[in-house]
Formats: sequence, structure tokens, C-alpha cells
Amino acid sequence: MSAQKTSSPKVVLVGNPNVGKSVVFNALTGAYTTVSNYPGTSVEVSRGHCRIAGRSYEILDTPGMYSMMPITEEERVARKILLTEDPHAVVHVIDARNLERMLPMTLQLIEAGLPVILVVNIIDEAERLGIQLDLNLLQENLGIPVIGAVMKRKVGLDELRQAIADYAMVPYKPFVYAPDLEQDIDQLIKLIHGDYRLSRRATSILLLQKDDDIVQLVAEKEAGNGYEQLTETIREITFKRRADLHLQISLERRKVCKQMLKQVVTQSVKEGEPFGEKLSRWMMNPLTGTPILLLVVYFGLYKFVGGFGAGTMVDFFEGNLFENYINPPVVNFSEKYLTANWLFELVAGEYGLWTLGIRYAVALVLPIVGTFFLIFSLLEDTGYFPRLALLVDLLFKKIGLSGRAVIPIVLGFGCDTMATLVTRTLETKRERIIATMLLALAIPCSAQLGVILGLLSAEPNALAVWTVFLLLVFLFIGFLASKVLPGESPVFYMEIPPLRLPQLRNVAVKTLTRMQSYFVEILPLFLFASVVLWAGKMTGTLGSVINVFAPVVKAIGLPVEVTTAFVFGFFRRDFGAAGLYDLQSSGLLNATQLTVAAVTLTLFVPCVAQFLVMIKERGIKVAVIIFIFVTAMAFSSGWFLNKVLLTTGLLA
Repeated sequence: MSAQKTSSPKVVLVGNPNVGKSVVFNALTGAYTTVSNYPGTSVEVSRGHCRIAGRSYEILDTPGMYSMMPITEEERVARKILLTEDPHAVVHVIDARNLERMLPMTLQLIEAGLPVILVVNIIDEAERLGIQLDLNLLQENLGIPVIGAVMKRKVGLDELRQAIADYAMVPYKPFVYAPDLEQDIDQLIKLIHGDYRLSRRATSILLLQKDDDIVQLVAEKEAGNGYEQLTETIREITFKRRADLHLQISLERRKVCKQMLKQVVTQSVKEGEPFGEKLSRWMMNPLTGTPILLLVVYFGLYKFVGGFGAGTMVDFFEGNLFENYINPPVVNFSEKYLTANWLFELVAGEYGLWTLGIRYAVALVLPIVGTFFLIFSLLEDTGYFPRLALLVDLLFKKIGLSGRAVIPIVLGFGCDTMATLVTRTLETKRERIIATMLLALAIPCSAQLGVILGLLSAEPNALAVWTVFLLLVFLFIGFLASKVLPGESPVFYMEIPPLRLPQLRNVAVKTLTRMQSYFVEILPLFLFASVVLWAGKMTGTLGSVINVFAPVVKAIGLPVEVTTAFVFGFFRRDFGAAGLYDLQSSGLLNATQLTVAAVTLTLFVPCVAQFLVMIKERGIKVAVIIFIFVTAMAFSSGWFLNKVLLTTGLLA
């Protein structure tokens, strides 16, 4: 990093998930990160640069957080930035429709002595609901710059840039709580002597709330400086109160906010409920939300991804473009100039770089991934996913998860590797392990899903069996895991964004960006897999591996040739699905075998990339246990399903 960038003042964006921080980041920097209409996107910290009034600033987009006392991993990351960075300004982005709920965190930031700028975003939606805000009065009450904004249309951007450029002094303003609480806070302030990033008042409050990170930090800084007296005072206060201090402090902050907003917020009565609000309620009600979900799955996944993507698009690219115009000259060139057998096999043979690597990646996988990402981007831009989370919350609690887990689960249908990373947004370790296991077991990534939908779409009964069986496995294993793994049930809370028509530019940019990053990721892996399989064929190793797996494959009623697809699947799930596509095209599988193969391959081991991320996120012990369990579960399920289908003759 250049010296200029290192010395640039930092502007840190903070706020609840789904209030528009990433939109503010993009507006300030001109850079594109995934701007999603659901919480949990900003797991990693995005960094960018912008120039304001001739000066360069570094902009940090942090994960979503609800308060200065973290619960989830993403909140811990955001708070750590506030503790370790030295920001020129902390831009707190909130939703104009939920001031009373979000303003307590603004109070905490001001209490902490941080240089806060408040951006009241989505103000257009608030006005549409009849909410009028006196932001000048709010600015006077808080003592910090307050800006009304509609950042998706860049309304308020110039004012924010000016506020950042003008920020010169941190206005420290403590807010007064109940007298007994103030007395306890003052006791601790007098006993704290170290130099902290946060104010002594904020540090004292977090000590009373038993914030582990702050307790450890204070223990290190106050060692030998009266730390014993400090801890003894905290014990005395806790014993004297015998109440939940965290709850009392939260209630006091809410009382301050309520008083502060008395003349700031006025609500006019709107006649009639807008259709968007009605549709939003329908999406979250089990009676109406379930049919809506089924319609989304049918038209979005089955018809668009499975029919158009895996059917029409793949037929065009693979069956027409490659088969008639691209493959012939490549094969002719290889036969003419690559006379050495090993070299011909490497490039254009059965497992060649061109035959398997490029053709699979470009002609089979990319069209399916593209259609999936398009429908995914459309749905997330409307605000559907948070409503889906609320719809499935009750069901997910039965399997040890909360509705919040719908975010990584849904993302898994795009890429299980990315979704495994996003599991860190879940509140408890137990939840993260269950979600990771279910992603590795029963959630097919977009390319694998698209190919399987394409394979089974001609056999509606087979597709129904595949869908129902996977759903039952997902629920059964989740239920067992929730009973076996120790830990408390998760608490679920999520901001609901406005339901709106998708912005075509936003959808297009997100779709193309995801396709590009996915293709850049998969092409090298496909080429690497081709080389490994080619080397295995030339040395006979591949035949040995196939021979080892052949009895297991035969035991679940499949021809031995399917073993190759399972070997492919270890490199990437979509690679294995594409191998299955070739076998089906050759007429080697009947309806029963195709269904069993599709189910087993979907449940089969996670790809190499996902396995490595599992090790990173959950540790090698948990990752290996999940790997072994998933492998055994896949083939056991395949064996069981084969017996059921043969006995019942359902697909005969």
C-alpha cells in the first residue's frame, strides 16, 4: 500500500445490517461491492478511497452491528475496528423508519467519544409511510452532524462529503440515565486510569455489562494500577443490584431516545394500506407466504434456471456453438499437430483441458450460473430474502437454527463456499456448525442445481422425488444435530427493508460481477481437475480409484461409469453434475438410476474449496468429522432411495 493511502484519514461506516452502508460506501468511493437488500453481506470489511475537497480519505465498510456490545462474529469484527482504528469520522447509517430502535447505538457511539456523523437513510420510504422528521432538532439534541439521505439515488451524498471534510472536533456529550445507574458508572470511571480508544464512561458501562473483550482489555491495562479494587467494585454493584444490568442500561437508553424524539418524529395518518405493505405481510404469513415461496421456486428455479438456463442456454452453447463451430477446429488442430498421444489426451482427450475443463466451465456451467445469479439478484433487490427468513424462522428453530440462517442457506444455492463464510454471521457456535454441516450435505450450489434441474426436468416424477428426499434429509439431519449438539436455541432479530421493484442497473451489475468472480474462480479449478484426471488416466491411478469406489456405486444400483462423476464431484460439485450430464446424454441411466445418482451426488462430499473454508471457519477436527459424515450419509441415502424406488416401482 502506498504511503499516501496509509496516511489517509479513515472514515468508518457502521450501523445495523440492511440500512444501506454498502450503498453509502459505493456512493463515496465509486467502487462496487455487493449491495444486497438483506442483512449479512458485509462479513469482510470493504476498503476504498475517495477524494473530498482535494484530500484523500480511506473508507471502511464494516459488518452490521446492533450495539457496541457484540453478540455475533460480524458485530465483533465491526467493534474491533472502532477499538483499533483511529477514525477521522464514524458515519452511523440508520433507517429513517426505525429511528427509535436504532438511535440507542448512536448514543453509544457518542458516549464512547467517537467522531460521529449520523446519516438518516431511506428517508423517502419514511415519508411514503407518513413519517415526518425534524432533522435539525435531532442534530441539536444529539450535538453531532445529522444528514437526511436516500443514498440509492445519491440524495444527501454532497452533504455527507461536506460533513466529512468539515469534521474537526469530537463533540463529547454524555446522556443522563437514572441516578442510581449514574452513581455506579461514576464509581468505575474514578477507578479507570489507563488510556483507551473509547471514553472512560463507555468503558465503564461495558464493564458493567460484562463485555468479555473489554474486561480482558481493562485487565491488561489496569494491571498493578488498582485493578483489584475495580473488579471488587464491579462485584459489589452486581451483587447489590441482583438484576440484569444489560437490560437496565438498554431501557435507560431507550428512555433517553424516546424523550429526544418527541418533537423530532411526527406521524400523519395515511388512508388505505399500500399494496407493497400488503404483499410484504403476505410473504411473511405462513398461509400465504408458502404458496408465494412455491411460485418463486417453480418459476425462478425450475422454469428459469432449470428450463431456460440448463435447457435453452446450454443447448445453444454446448449443443450448437461448441459442437458445430468451436470443437471441430480445436479437435482437427489437435489431431494434426499434437501427434504425441499424451499431449493430445492432455488437450483434447476424454479428460483434456479443452474437452473437460473449458467446455464444462463455459458451455455447461456458466449459462446455468448466469441464470441463477440473475434470478438471485432480482429477488434480493426486491427485499424478498428477509421476509423469507421470517417465514421459515419457526421451522428453522426445529433444526437448531433461526430465520437468520436462511441467508447462508440461500447463498449456498449460489456458492456453498461463500455461504460457509457467511455462517460466521450466526449468533452461536452451535448454529454455525449445524449450518455448515447442512450446507455441505444438502444444499446444491447454483451450477450443480442448474445441471440437475436440467437433467430431471424431463422427468417430473424424478424431480419431485429428488426435491422431497433432499428436503427430508435436510430437516431430519438438522433435527438430529439440534438434539445432539449442546447449546442454547438462537434468538432471531432482523431488519425488514422496504419491498420495492428491483433496480435493473443494480441487478445487472450484481449479476455480471458475480458471474465474473465465479468464472475467474472455477476456470482454473476446472483446468486443474482436468490435469489431475488426465494424469490419473495416463498413469492408471484413476482406474484404481474407480475400482475402489465401484463396489459402493454398484451397491446403490448405479453403473460403474457413474464413479467418474463422483470423482469429478470432489473437485467441484458442479463438475460432478456436469459429468452426470454427459452420462445421461449417452443413455447410460434410466429414471431410477438418474434420480439415485442425482440425490447421492447432491449429498456427496463438499468440493475442495468448500472443505478448505470449512477448515478455516470451523477448525480441522469439525471439518473432517463433517466430511466423513456427509460421505457416509450420501451413499447410505442413495442405497436407501434405490431400494425404495425399486420396491415401489415409482419411477419405473
